[in-house]
Amino acid sequence: RSGMAAPTKAERKACWGARDEFWQCLDSHGDDAAKCENLRRAFESRCPQQWVKHFDKRRDFLKYKKKLETEGYSPPEAAGKS
Repeated sequence: RSGMAAPTKAERKACWGARDEFWQCLDSHGDDAAKCENLRRAFESRCPQQWVKHFDKRRDFLKYKKKLETEGYSPPEAAGKS
């Protein structure tokens, strides 16, 4: 891809498909990225770099949100408390 042209519909679909396959792989392997390396490469090659960064942050956020919903919020232990 050259420049900052918006991805076509087909390119967006390819990107999202690669992202979904990569995320599914991570889900089924307990987030072991080494087991999903080739899917990660496909994801990175099919999506603009900015999108990859965005989706990585989004996945972390969604996992955090899910954890809050299932476990509730527990503040970090205060430092120095025994």
